[in-house]
Order: sequence, then C-alpha cells, then structure tokens
Amino acid sequence: MQALVGIVALLAIAWLLAERRREIRLPQVAIGLAVQVALAFALLNFAVVRDALLVLNYVVYAMEAATLAGTSLMFGFLGGDPAPFVFVEDNPARTLAPIFAFRILPQILVFSVVVALLWHMRVLPWLIRGFAWVLTKTLGLGGAVGVAAASSVFLGLVESPLVIRAYLKSLSRSELFVVITCGMSTVAGSIMALYAIILTPVIDGALGHVLIASVINVIGAVMIARIMIPEQAHTGGDLADALKYESIMDAISRGTTDGLRLVANVGATVIVLVALVALANYCLGAATVFGEPLALERITGWALAPIAWLMGVPWAEATQAGALLGTKVILNELIAYLQFAESGDALSTQTRMILTYALCGFTNFGSFGILIGGLGVLVPERRGELLRLAPRTLIAGTLVSCLTGTIAGLVTQF
Repeated sequence: MQALVGIVALLAIAWLLAERRREIRLPQVAIGLAVQVALAFALLNFAVVRDALLVLNYVVYAMEAATLAGTSLMFGFLGGDPAPFVFVEDNPARTLAPIFAFRILPQILVFSVVVALLWHMRVLPWLIRGFAWVLTKTLGLGGAVGVAAASSVFLGLVESPLVIRAYLKSLSRSELFVVITCGMSTVAGSIMALYAIILTPVIDGALGHVLIASVINVIGAVMIARIMIPEQAHTGGDLADALKYESIMDAISRGTTDGLRLVANVGATVIVLVALVALANYCLGAATVFGEPLALERITGWALAPIAWLMGVPWAEATQAGALLGTKVILNELIAYLQFAESGDALSTQTRMILTYALCGFTNFGSFGILIGGLGVLVPERRGELLRLAPRTLIAGTLVSCLTGTIAGLVTQF
C-alpha cells in the first residue's frame, strides 16, 4: 500500500504542475503506467531475465580487464600493475583515488569507442528502430519522437535529439518536451559501465539494473511529459544520418575523441562539485542541530525523506535515502551512486533496489546547462522555447526516476 500510495502521489504532483489539465488523456497515462509495471515485473521477476542480468556482469568484467591492459601500459601501478610499495594511509578510502582516476574513468573512454563501433556496424540503429516501433505502437508516439526516445537509452543527452535533427524544427511543443524529458531521465550507454562498477558492491547484476532503469524511465518520461504538457500533434520521421562514421577507424577515432571529452567532463565535475559541497558543509557546520553539525546531506535528507518513504523506503532509512536523492538533483547521479556504494550493507535490500533505480538518470542542474547548450546549437530558432521548457524537465525527470524506483521496489516484492 505504501508504494501504491507513492505512485498515485507522484502522478498527482505531475497533474498539479500540468498545463491544460482538461486535455490530459487518461487512457494514455493508464497505458503508460501499465507498460511500466508489466515491463518491470517481467524484467525483474522472471528467472531467465535475472540470469541474463547476472550474465551482463561478464560484460563489466570484460570491459574492466580490457581497460586494465591499456591503463597498466600507460600509468603503471596507478593503472593496475603491482605497486612497488605498500600504501600507508590513515584513511583507507584515500587509496581508492588512483583507482577511480586511472582505472575507472578510462573505462568511459573504451566504452565510448565500443558504442561508436556498434553504431557504425548498424547494431545500435537496429535496436533503436525496434524499440521505437514498440513505443510507437504502445504509446502512440510520432515516428521522430519515438526514435529520439529509444535513442536516449543508448546515447547521451544531446546525442539522442541529434539522430532526429532534421525533425526538431517541426516538433510540437509537447513533443519537444517529451524528447528532452527522455534525455534527462536516462543515462548514456557510454557511462553505464561506470555506474555498474560503482554499484557492484551493493547490488548483483548492476549493469542489467542500470539498463533496465533506463528502459523503464523512457516509458515513464513519455507518460509524465504528456501529463505536464498534454500532447498536441504527431510528427512523422525516422532515424536520420546525423550520426555517421565513414569507416571502422573513423568510429574508433571519433569515439575516442568524444570519450576523452566525456572523461574530462566527468573528472572535472566530480572534483568541482565535491569541493563545493565540502565548502558548503564547512559553512553550514557552524550551526548545530540535534547535537550534530548541519550539512547539505542532512537538509536534503529531511526535505526528501517523505518522497523516499512514498517510494517504499522504510521510514528508518528515509532520511538517508532522501539525502541521496537530493545529491542526485543538486550535484549529479555519479556522486549519488558513489555515496550510495559507500553505504554498503547499511541499507536494507529493498531500499538498495529502490535507490538503484531512483538514482538512475541525468536529471540535475549540470545537465540542465548541457541541454540548453547542446540543443540550442542543434535548433537555435527554438532556443527561447527550450529555455522555458528545460526547467520543467528537472521536475519531470525527478518524478520519472522516483516513479521507476517505486515500481521496481513494488514488483520485486512479488
């Protein structure tokens, strides 16, 4: 009942923030919710699927081993070779810093090239067209919107609209909102392996869960976006050739370049955001509440604890879960996942399952800037409209992730 109340509450929030409430098509909402629940139940409860999720761990291990071969050559013991000395450190967690910088971040680089190769070999376009067809038939999306929504499972925040660049000018306002909400609600394929490595200590089959979360989030993003801005029209279209590689070497070269930018952005973002949080906590620490120094994590935990409870998290763990949800929105999902992984077995199995799904998605203030900058270049004539719509995606994307977490926690109880 707790999770069911949560689903109703999250949908009610979307309804309260909606435009033209009388135009909301309740059958579409019901179909979207039914598809989410059915998909989550099938993917999380069938033994065959669970085994497949565990098999995906071998993908993570293979990526890790392959990357290690390159980082060991480039960085020596920092990249994986045996250390010529013994680490002596009062804080054992500090010894993980070289592992993150010289072993984990390079995996983004390698995976980015793998994604480019899969695109060039027409594997990803085939998967995207298939998923887009399913979205079109079940949710009634227009062709171009269905392709962009399907692409967001595998591509980044800006890359997924890029595949329908030729149609961006003609999308209706509601369709454009669906496209950007899907982009904010999912995570790029090039970074899934990183999240899987981080989450492995707290949940089995981490890569499969991150992939499932992105797929379910697409359905939720379409549903929430249609509630907040009811559908106005259908636009045709198909996968465009905006992303095209001339050869395998071109895919490797450009994939490496794109991955390098992503690695630099992720590394710099982690440094800056962690530093800013530490600075804010240093200032807030002058005040004491309930015998402990005040901190951003405590404030967001108190504010979002009711949302965490509605998602199915026990009240005893709601404050900690709320703090992680706040970290995701204020900073980003990477830092939230890092903090989540540090919790280890301190949280119950049910809470860990819910948070794995609820933290998955690009919805944060940093992505807001990326969205405006990227789409502003792709379709400059609609920049003003994007500036008005983009802030609403922060709310929509958060509702989508929370709804997916709620559903995941609910269906795993059966």
